[in-house]
Amino acid sequence: MADNAFVALTHSSTLRRLLYEALAALGLDPTDTYRRAYAGVALAAPLLEAREEHDNAPRFWQALEGISGDADIGLHLGEVMQPRPMDVVSYLLLAARDLRQGLQAFVRFQHILSGGFAARLQEQGDEAHLVIDLNYRQVGSLRQQMECLAVLLSKMLASAAGGELPLIGVEFRHRAPRKLAEHRRLLGVEPRFSRPHDVLILPRALLSRPSRSASPRLFEVLSEEAEKQLAGLVENQLLARVRYWLEINLGSATCSLETCAQALGSNRSALQRALSEQGSSFRALHDEVRRLRALRLLDQGLGVRDVARACGFAELSPFYRAFRRWQGGTPRGLVSRHGSTGD
Repeated sequence: MADNAFVALTHSSTLRRLLYEALAALGLDPTDTYRRAYAGVALAAPLLEAREEHDNAPRFWQALEGISGDADIGLHLGEVMQPRPMDVVSYLLLAARDLRQGLQAFVRFQHILSGGFAARLQEQGDEAHLVIDLNYRQVGSLRQQMECLAVLLSKMLASAAGGELPLIGVEFRHRAPRKLAEHRRLLGVEPRFSRPHDVLILPRALLSRPSRSASPRLFEVLSEEAEKQLAGLVENQLLARVRYWLEINLGSATCSLETCAQALGSNRSALQRALSEQGSSFRALHDEVRRLRALRLLDQGLGVRDVARACGFAELSPFYRAFRRWQGGTPRGLVSRHGSTGD
């Protein structure tokens, strides 16, 4: 497999369009705002060359408060956004027989909207928890983006539920801001902060309320289209998603099956089983990504110790053993450039 098989995560045109419109509605020129948020990117190009469009989004959200001068800019963007069906996932929410079916479709096809979603629906007692985590490379939860998304999704779900969405609670991973008046006004509840996940909490009974716009046949047709779109996203196929995660985390202490499963919204056993069903394993994919990186870096002339470290090897001996296995013997070029392959 070529290195360029590690393709970009999806970056929703729907969410981007809503954001552009909301910036303009708040009197912020979208083009100028983006230009200011990404000022200096050209100077940092060597550091960003491995990043994809999805992973550059944090630069915008981190800079937005300073550019706008609004400490609650995320909430206010969500407030002025006018959610309307512009993609297959939005239409599925409206055509579903009830909110439960709509949310199940949202979770199933979430990566059509964003490759960074780790959304899931959990029903616990009288509550339904819609986890809406977004994950970026080496970046924690972004306050402004998550608060914007919480308001936007609550409005989208209210529309699908018939005009009202009485939230029981909202939880965020980021720390509590100094003032919460706008949170209470726009979300209807006082959120809890520094929580494990970003979550909208709804009454479970609301999930069964029949939708006024339900259309079983349309839902079936839209589901077929969504399956096609999802299949077309190479990065969302399981093996490629695991490879992508490995490429990001290779060389770090957290590059493990369990950590990968958590990042993909699964658990160790489920991911192991799913990979086995695909005729692969986490270890095999880990080995593959290491091999590709080693060959690429050696071809670029990087020193063998640096290559070993970049591939997650703490010592040279296991790197040499792995290289012999990959190549069926240590190539002469490696020996001549870097000396003996002994310990």
